[in-house]
Amino acid sequence: MAARRAQAVGSEKTWLEAAQAFIQETLCPTGKEPTVQFTQLVIDCVKTTWLSQGRHQGFTLPLSYSFVSVQDLRSHQHLPCCSHLSWSSTAYQAWAQEAGLSGTALPRERLLLLGTLTDLLEDLEQECRNGSLYVKDNTGILGCELIDLDLSWLGHLFLFPSWSYLPPAKWNASGEGHLELWGVPVPVVPLTISPGPPTPIPVLYPEAASRLLRHRSKLRVIQPNLAGKLVRLSALVKSKKKAYFIASLGELSPAARLSHVSIIVQVPAQLVWHRALWPGRAYVLTELRASKIHGHRYRVWTTNPSSHLLPLKPECVRELDLDLELGRTLLEADPKPLPGTSNIQDRQEQKGLARDSRLLSYTGTVTGVLNQPAGLYELDGQLGLCLSYQPFHGLRRVVRPGVCLELQDVHLLQSVGGGTRRPVLAACLRGAVLLRGFSRQKPETQSSLQAWGASLYEQLVWERQLGLPLYLWATKALEELACKLCPHVLRHHQFLQCSCSGSPSLGLQLLAPALDVLAPPGSPSRNAHREILEEPHCCPLQKYTRLQTPCSFPTLAALKEEGQSKAWASFDPKTLLPVPEVSHLTSCQLNQRLAWSWLCLLPSTFHPAQVLLGVLVASSHKGCLQLRDQSGSLPCLLLNEHSQPVTDPRLLGCLVRAERFQLVIERNVRSSFPSWKELGMEGFIQEQRARVYVQFFLADALIWPMPRPFLHSASSSAPQPEPALPEGPLTGQSRLFLLSHKEALMKRNFCGPPGASPEVAKPTLSFHISGSWLGGTQRKEGTGWGPPEHRGDENKDQKVLLIFIGPSVRWFEFLHPGHVYRLVAPGPPTPALFEEGGASCISQRPLELAGCTSCLTVQDAWTLELERSRDIPDVPSTNKALPESSLTDLLSDNFTDSLVSFSAEILSRTLCEPLPAAIWTKPGSAEAKRGCVKITVAVETADCEFRPHLDIYIEGPHLPPPLGLLPGARVYFNQLEKRVSRSHNVYCCFQSSTYMQVLSFPPETTVSVPLPHIYLARLLQGGQAPFQAVASCHIVSVFSLQLRWVCAHCTSVSIQGRCTHQGSTCPTQTSVSQASIRLLVEDGTAEAVVTCRNHHVAAALGLCPSEWTSLLELVRGPGKVALQFIGPGAQPESSAKTDEPLTLFLRTLCTSLSVLRPIVLSFELERKPSKIIPLEPPRLQQFQCGKLPLLTHVNPRIQLSCLSIQEPEHSSSLGAFASSCTGTATMA
Repeated sequence: MAARRAQAVGSEKTWLEAAQAFIQETLCPTGKEPTVQFTQLVIDCVKTTWLSQGRHQGFTLPLSYSFVSVQDLRSHQHLPCCSHLSWSSTAYQAWAQEAGLSGTALPRERLLLLGTLTDLLEDLEQECRNGSLYVKDNTGILGCELIDLDLSWLGHLFLFPSWSYLPPAKWNASGEGHLELWGVPVPVVPLTISPGPPTPIPVLYPEAASRLLRHRSKLRVIQPNLAGKLVRLSALVKSKKKAYFIASLGELSPAARLSHVSIIVQVPAQLVWHRALWPGRAYVLTELRASKIHGHRYRVWTTNPSSHLLPLKPECVRELDLDLELGRTLLEADPKPLPGTSNIQDRQEQKGLARDSRLLSYTGTVTGVLNQPAGLYELDGQLGLCLSYQPFHGLRRVVRPGVCLELQDVHLLQSVGGGTRRPVLAACLRGAVLLRGFSRQKPETQSSLQAWGASLYEQLVWERQLGLPLYLWATKALEELACKLCPHVLRHHQFLQCSCSGSPSLGLQLLAPALDVLAPPGSPSRNAHREILEEPHCCPLQKYTRLQTPCSFPTLAALKEEGQSKAWASFDPKTLLPVPEVSHLTSCQLNQRLAWSWLCLLPSTFHPAQVLLGVLVASSHKGCLQLRDQSGSLPCLLLNEHSQPVTDPRLLGCLVRAERFQLVIERNVRSSFPSWKELGMEGFIQEQRARVYVQFFLADALIWPMPRPFLHSASSSAPQPEPALPEGPLTGQSRLFLLSHKEALMKRNFCGPPGASPEVAKPTLSFHISGSWLGGTQRKEGTGWGPPEHRGDENKDQKVLLIFIGPSVRWFEFLHPGHVYRLVAPGPPTPALFEEGGASCISQRPLELAGCTSCLTVQDAWTLELERSRDIPDVPSTNKALPESSLTDLLSDNFTDSLVSFSAEILSRTLCEPLPAAIWTKPGSAEAKRGCVKITVAVETADCEFRPHLDIYIEGPHLPPPLGLLPGARVYFNQLEKRVSRSHNVYCCFQSSTYMQVLSFPPETTVSVPLPHIYLARLLQGGQAPFQAVASCHIVSVFSLQLRWVCAHCTSVSIQGRCTHQGSTCPTQTSVSQASIRLLVEDGTAEAVVTCRNHHVAAALGLCPSEWTSLLELVRGPGKVALQFIGPGAQPESSAKTDEPLTLFLRTLCTSLSVLRPIVLSFELERKPSKIIPLEPPRLQQFQCGKLPLLTHVNPRIQLSCLSIQEPEHSSSLGAFASSCTGTATMA
């Protein structure tokens, strides 16, 4: 015990010496010598406070505590902390445990803080006071917050027994920390209690003060003192010119009339009153004067520099008798009361608004920080709180979970919409947000998103004048945008802060198109005096309308996922296949029809509408353009105006925003449905894959250049950037070339360089372009390019072949024939860099065939720039119109040039079996399994009224097909290989030299264009005939009829529902019906042989659905019935016995008037239009018309395929020639 006491005595001595040194250096008034008396006063204050709690454990001094100065806190205390003098460890743990229920408690430090409490920042004049509180010592000054301020404390030295310190955030290096003063400060020198006034103060109460304001002549002779209970306290408004707040005093008695008088406090030294005023308490404000406020119709009371704020003590005041002071005329000539300030027009406008907010007071605890820069918090776990509609710079640093707030006259808004579900409390300038309790929790580490953007959110409220529903949506949208772009694309301060040139921040620019529609700029600015003073109350929060969320900014990954989800949700095999036809399809046909389908989603398809946003990059792996954000990338297809492709590589790295776009989902399905009956069952789909991309016009997008490099590697997990177009090399060389032809982007075989591994190289994605050099090599000179180097062969045509392989394929989408580009090689100049292609793998022979003098492999680091040809001298004149083959060359058998070019509209796209000529595929290989894509197009020609149809096949190395090959799109094809089938149909195939350019996207709304109604003779006019049309004609006779049931798997004839194939291993015994009929029709101008299949046969025979079903069931027994009619009146040849009832029925039916009748036939040519087979000349044929023979020229019969058969509306007017004449079919 004695040893412990001796140790304590030694520790006390050391502690006292340190305390004396600290006091003399830090707390003694500057300019005065330190005195023993002052030092002892400080130590006695600390000792008294330490001993007052009774937890000192026998120690008379807080030996475990050390003194701390303001400078020590600012320089060395980098973590939040708290200090509670005289608290035991048990008391602190209990205190921290309560805070730890929802967060981490403030860590405890044993520090003694003393300082002078002041409202004057050092080195500033009195006029610069702004209502803030500070703790000051000789080493510096710190801002502080105090819950209940006594104005008599200002300027005095205090010991702060309980306090917490919050240092500035790490991101804010220039920021200041601040103090939170928990308990009542203990004065070092006891404060002198000022005696009351010698005589009671004459005061006016609110009702009399309001009457006095209406007498302008009396206001100059009196500066009254006003007394009353504080019923309203406005926010502390800080404008560019001055700062002020407005306090409203009401009557003391609850039974008195509900009248109050407002006082404007705008003297800088009096702004600190805002911290001392407490609603519900009574005060006296002395020496007031009446003033006229600009923009306000009536006079109000304001304070003078000599005014004081005093607590109201009834024994120290007396009510001023205005009758004695001013005469009885005041009451006798009392003017009319002040009318309401809102006029009729305002009331009429308010009636049209949807909802009124409720004005109320509320006390609650902050339980969450939703968006600190935007002033959004959560109260009591169920309410939202918005503080952005009043200045709250001081509160922003204090408010965090655990803080208790008293809200006076705040607005309650419910069902605001815009994605906000909870009710929201919002404070306007009239309301007050008062601090009633500090938080015990340690502040959470702020992210960069939370740290920046306060000025942007203030701009939305104070300059754009957004209402609360729209403001809440804007803050959420900015959070979405920041999550998409920051920090790898942009830093948060780049996104949220205004630029140095004064232009709006990028975040606001991205929101501007939506905000300009919902809240057009130019709204009148808020009038603070009117908002606080006038009745009825009018502010931006008073009226509101529920907001329908205008749009959202999803991440590209979310947009892709939602698009895929909608695509597969809408994937229904039953709806993808036409109902009448599906029952006749075999298993192979069925699954082939389902193998590929597509869905196009517009922004309006989503709720809310989606806005596309991302940075444009070029893929080094796929050669396509992509939009990229934090979540990933999405392939995209861009078009310039007037169907022009994108040619300027400067777009790389730019931020693109598009409200109009098409989200395309191509569905690829591998299925094994046995027949149409199983389409609704699960388990028959083996694989589902989707290709998702977007396509839009640049004219529909907003584009912003981004800082380069536009992708920052903030962490190792950040996505690595694709090679982007740099700002421009400091050193380098370049050469201009004119592009004449571009080949397809596909995998090609390349031999390795000398010394490489002898193993067979894998095909590599690449493409070639051919063109001509324009001048010699140019070197970098400053910011431009020097003159081209002179060469001896300048007059020679310098054709070149450029090979793009590896990462250089990223330039594929920007290179298009007819444009001039600059090939740039950064780095120190290399002689003859662009002269010879020594490193390339192209032998001299192919170059000679291509007419090129040199070959060059484009290096990965090289870049491309688009040049305007009119700015370059000696550029050969080029026709930028797309070269196209003539219709004669396209449809004829002239193979002098088997490569054709044309523009066309895609009509359909299907997956089919590989072509027999595809010798590059091996059976069972991956390419063979991928099949072949068949595209049917309508060729656009200027010299043909009806566009001919053509099939284009895309095989192996070109799969998957390029983006944009969708039904309804217009596409230009260059150098397709023309082929002729055995049935003399012309079709085309993709080759390595094929170049494709999308001219327009599929229309957003499809309009069904009716087929032209023609005479059959029109089809004999060659190229002037439509491929599909409608004709009113008459069925003359039936040539053949076949009905059968086949195995759905192997297509063998099925008898009684069983497959007849020998050694059949069919997985199912499912059979489907198939039917075909060949008819002879005429319309008086020509004859045609029409082939009808499957469900069209029922229409040709005139059978209703139930009759057709019964007929097919009768055929199921024999499995097949075939009738062949040789001529009119001849006996049919049949696969069954002619005397069977079914055969007799069909023979009778085919020769009856129910079949041989007038019809409206929709058809297509059985063979696509071509000029390979010449048209047959008309032939002479004799007809018998009654008793008179007729000899006439008859055109050759046309071969047609039926699309549909309908009954004519007026059958008597059709087929007149057939009803009066009987063709004997005898040749002359």
